[in-house]
Amino acid sequence: MSKAEIKYYSGYIRNYKKLCSELGTDPGLSRAERENAILLKAYEKWGMDMMAHLYGAFAFAIWDDEKQKLYCVRDQVGQKQMFYAVIGGEFVCSGDIDEIASNPKFEKKLNTEMLQQYLFYGYPIGEQTFYQGISKLLPGHYAEFDGKEVNTVRYFKLEFEPDRSKTEDEWAMEIEKVVTEILGEERGDSECPYKESFLSGGVDSSYLFAASDAVQANTVGYGEQGFDESGLARQTAELLNKKFAVKIITPEEYFERIPTVIDKMGQPLGDASAVAFSIGCKAVKEHADIVYSGEGIDEFFGGYNAHKRDIPKEWTYLTCSHIMSEDYVKSLMLGYDESVRAVKPVEQLWSEVQGQEPLNQKLTVDISLWLEGDIYLNTDRTSTACGIELHTPFSDLRLFDVARRIPPEYKFAHDQNKYVFRKAASYVLPDEVAFRKKVGFPVPVRKWLSDERFNKPISEKLFGETSEKFFDRDVLKKLWNDYLGGEEQLWGRVYAIYAFLLWYDLKFC
Repeated sequence: MSKAEIKYYSGYIRNYKKLCSELGTDPGLSRAERENAILLKAYEKWGMDMMAHLYGAFAFAIWDDEKQKLYCVRDQVGQKQMFYAVIGGEFVCSGDIDEIASNPKFEKKLNTEMLQQYLFYGYPIGEQTFYQGISKLLPGHYAEFDGKEVNTVRYFKLEFEPDRSKTEDEWAMEIEKVVTEILGEERGDSECPYKESFLSGGVDSSYLFAASDAVQANTVGYGEQGFDESGLARQTAELLNKKFAVKIITPEEYFERIPTVIDKMGQPLGDASAVAFSIGCKAVKEHADIVYSGEGIDEFFGGYNAHKRDIPKEWTYLTCSHIMSEDYVKSLMLGYDESVRAVKPVEQLWSEVQGQEPLNQKLTVDISLWLEGDIYLNTDRTSTACGIELHTPFSDLRLFDVARRIPPEYKFAHDQNKYVFRKAASYVLPDEVAFRKKVGFPVPVRKWLSDERFNKPISEKLFGETSEKFFDRDVLKKLWNDYLGGEEQLWGRVYAIYAFLLWYDLKFC
């Protein structure tokens, strides 16, 4: 096999012990040396089929000297970010889009098509980015560059294939078996002996905390009633007889943190929970470097109310999150392009899942676009910026392989979402926790934004010089006044617009 070299790597390989044995790699090497050796030997043995053998989270670039090709890879569900561009004939890639955008040979230009899509969805969806000339590598894809052109290849395809030969109990036991295997690998990494975990009031993080080797749970809380899950998280930690810490977030701290989060995110994100997560990561960094988080379960097993709703056959499911209608975006955005339809990033994928059961259609779309475009963008960039290595064991492909075979009637059952997963969790959690109704990760920003003590920076951005380049002032003024007048549900539009304007001023001014 030709000589190869790792040019970029971000992530962790969870099943390294098995791979070391299979590939003849010394497991006693330092982690950096070990994972570098695993990738090189895996490429030597399996070529670009190597990803089928890797479990964990990864984004890497490998140079093949004999073929004179560079391969740029992103993991199957997109836990790690990966962007690429050809600048001056040279292929560059990184999990940090700012590294590419700051290249002195790169001319920064705003991609207004992405702005239009962002206003609809609230997150940067699909392959495009906010920069003309920089692309995002989609999950389960790799890009190859031969010095002349870039070709992208999908090496992994999400496929749900329900198996109705097993009972509800058998599926729950299979989930528990796979969770035990995954967390056994995490527990067996002697180079990372101390881990903590994030814990909300929900079943996902509770199951993860109970089944893992994490010694302490961490959460964030608020003074506002109805938004604070820390009491439920504390109850869970006490039931498990484990340590617990809570970071109470004040509105002053929250708004002070927004510019840092938007800057480090690399692209605008209308998900206000990213700021709370960043504050939580900063607090945890004081006593831990590796932290567990429970992302993936809602998308694998059907955790959102949107997954239950029927949609007309002639409609396309536009992911579980969108914050503005196309008509509203048209009224708001100057230079609106009629040819840029909201359905564009979804329609090819939607056509591929026709004929499948409705729930599995929706889950495929949400894993492919929402999970990676919002949730993983948030968790990867935020934790990395805080110096934390975030491990997401429930995003492991082996758990998805179980989820994809479970019939929808076991996911929504007994008036519960992701029911069969909850049943598996009940093997290690009290029923009161395992079957607790979904709370989510609410942030009181919807209330804080209307408070004149905190919203002056927001109004200054909304009605400043940058805003006049992109938005109709009258429409924006009505939105702001309607929100301040009591239409609290409009907060998401306000926050998403503010996040974009703040990002633009940080990156282009």
